[in-house]
Amino acid sequence: QDQEKWDFVLVSDIHEVGSEKEIKRKKFLEELSKKGFTIKKIEDNKLFYGVRAPKHIFQKYQWLLGKSNSRRSNPDVHQDMPVTTRIRIVNFILQNTVTADLEKLDDLVKKKVFEASFPLHEKEEVREILKEKWARWRGIFHHQPIEKIRCYFGEKVALYFAWLGWYTRLLGFAAVAGLLVFVIGITIFSSSQVSKEICEANTTIMCPLCDQKCPFWLLSDTCTYAKVTHMIDNEGTVLFAIFMAIWATVFLELWKRQRAMVVTEWDLYRWDEEEEELALELINNLQHEPRRYRHSYFRSTVVLLLALLMIIVLIGIAHALVVYRVVATALFSQSELELLRDQANLAAVVTGAVLHYITILIMTWVNRKVALFLCDLEKPRTFSQRENNFTVKVFTFQFFTNFSSLIYIAFFLGRINGRPGNYVRIAGKWRLEECHPSGCITDLFTQMAIIMVLKQTISNIIEYLVPWVKYKLCKKKHPRKRSVFGEEEEAEDPCKRHWLSNYELNEVDRFSLFDEFLEMVTQYSFTTIFVAAFPLAPLLAFCNNLFEIHLDAIKMMRLHRRMVPRKANDIGIWLQVLEAIGILAVIGNGLVIAITSDFIPVQVYKYTYSPCVRHNRTDLDCSTGYINQSLSVFRIQDFEPHTKVPEMLPGFARHQIQEYRDYRNHDDYNYTVQFWHVFAARLAFLILFEHVALCVKLIAAWYIPDVPQGVKNKFLRKKHRDLCEKLRWVMPQEV
Repeated sequence: QDQEKWDFVLVSDIHEVGSEKEIKRKKFLEELSKKGFTIKKIEDNKLFYGVRAPKHIFQKYQWLLGKSNSRRSNPDVHQDMPVTTRIRIVNFILQNTVTADLEKLDDLVKKKVFEASFPLHEKEEVREILKEKWARWRGIFHHQPIEKIRCYFGEKVALYFAWLGWYTRLLGFAAVAGLLVFVIGITIFSSSQVSKEICEANTTIMCPLCDQKCPFWLLSDTCTYAKVTHMIDNEGTVLFAIFMAIWATVFLELWKRQRAMVVTEWDLYRWDEEEEELALELINNLQHEPRRYRHSYFRSTVVLLLALLMIIVLIGIAHALVVYRVVATALFSQSELELLRDQANLAAVVTGAVLHYITILIMTWVNRKVALFLCDLEKPRTFSQRENNFTVKVFTFQFFTNFSSLIYIAFFLGRINGRPGNYVRIAGKWRLEECHPSGCITDLFTQMAIIMVLKQTISNIIEYLVPWVKYKLCKKKHPRKRSVFGEEEEAEDPCKRHWLSNYELNEVDRFSLFDEFLEMVTQYSFTTIFVAAFPLAPLLAFCNNLFEIHLDAIKMMRLHRRMVPRKANDIGIWLQVLEAIGILAVIGNGLVIAITSDFIPVQVYKYTYSPCVRHNRTDLDCSTGYINQSLSVFRIQDFEPHTKVPEMLPGFARHQIQEYRDYRNHDDYNYTVQFWHVFAARLAFLILFEHVALCVKLIAAWYIPDVPQGVKNKFLRKKHRDLCEKLRWVMPQEV
């Protein structure tokens, strides 16, 4: 049975005898034979070549790297070396074996000489445990067997699931806090003085929301929306935003401690990736010369300019979405359907959010292609460096893809559209859209809710169904060849069915794990950066992650070929990305509260203009009169000439003045002193909030050590023991 263990399987189409592809295939297999590889050929609808590396390759590895291999990895039955290490070494040699034509395996795959190469899912104890206890929906609330995952998939995959599990566990606290803030908002649904004033403003006539068929409307018409807005825009939101800034820091600091303990257990805390790669290069080719570090300012400049160009394109797409919402609002407001006409603004926001989600799906694919192209221009020295460069570029592009539209809604919508009688227009025709009458934060809440729900439902369904359907189709597409006459002996080969069943699974590539990280880090961005506008984001993320962990497990164990294990002692460049998101979260939430929310204008009114200040009254709510103070007066005769002034509402005089949300004088429409007071208060709050939040983050980072004392003491004892051992050799008589 030992002889039937194979490290890798290469798959090829059956080519004509003497064809160029057959000759190239033979040359590659001959190079492997020269290195001592055992090769077994099985013919079915395809050609399958099982390869097994000679023992001396693994002996060289152990000799070069000593005990750097972790102690507790699952040993193969026919070698003392862990299966994951064995697969990794063989994969490196296969990828770096060069034929006489100077072609590597990747080149041969591109030329259709080989179709695929993959390690096998073996029927071993670890796999059966993972399939039964991890890759099943019934294990959704159980602890993950991280050690078993490491034994089967390697350290990099194990660290991903360890990080995802830790993130989900701590996300539970954020989810509870967000739900608490939301529930408190529901309990004060009707108690807000501001909401009451809006609901009672049945004599306040507001300006039309569009140029043609939009009517005058009463402020009291937005009563329900005003209550909903107060449910998410209240004093608790500010505290929750500060809490999330602290949570993001505590999460990362505690993860650093958790990671230190995990990799210390694996004896990889001080593992050197560069040394590992050099060892593999020498094992593959004793004449190998290391590729030196180089830097080209010209190449870096070209890559930077192209990356900036891509970012401009992504921002342009966000502008296109803005134009869509402007045009859609104008068209919906002229619709024959009364419901669509009355809710034109909301309909434009909802359809814009769906369109934004579709652009995210399309641009995710485009961003990946552009990032790979830029990485090829950079010519990174190693695969790890290439992966880091790729990660930074893709995440940057994805950030602008996901957040450009949200940034516009949060900080520009309703603030650059002018005023009645002097609106800013696109192409001199369509006025820029305004915030929802109940407040700008409602639009941001709607956009966030739609995108997060769509991303975490449709995307997960597609993520599971696509590989499942591919797997089923592949099984039908490649039926096993029936044995006839002299082939009975071949049909009995125990390897054949095993190799075929592995071949029918979905292909994995080098960046398969990258896609999972990117999905989770993007979710982390949504959960933290604009959480002040959407306190339910952590709860949605928490529920999603409970399923995501086991969805990924099922895909890896049951639907995908075995991933090539990779050694690692951290999550790589993703940690720096998460730390950058933590800083952006402080800035983003500070801006949402200062600019998008009505929190600051209400506070300025309370402490500067309210009856509590002017008349020293304590028997009423200090926000009484805020709505009247936040409205500006507009005269009908000052409408632009091409604006079709609608009929006056029944019961109101034609000459009666109209109002709109802004701080402007009624005679010349210039900003009032109160506008500048509010502006200064917004700026002061933003500076104060960000400095306080960043200081708290720094204190939390200092207070929680990255490395536990137990880990430090373990290395201290090891150093002491090694030094004592050296002294015994040097001065045996004194010791």
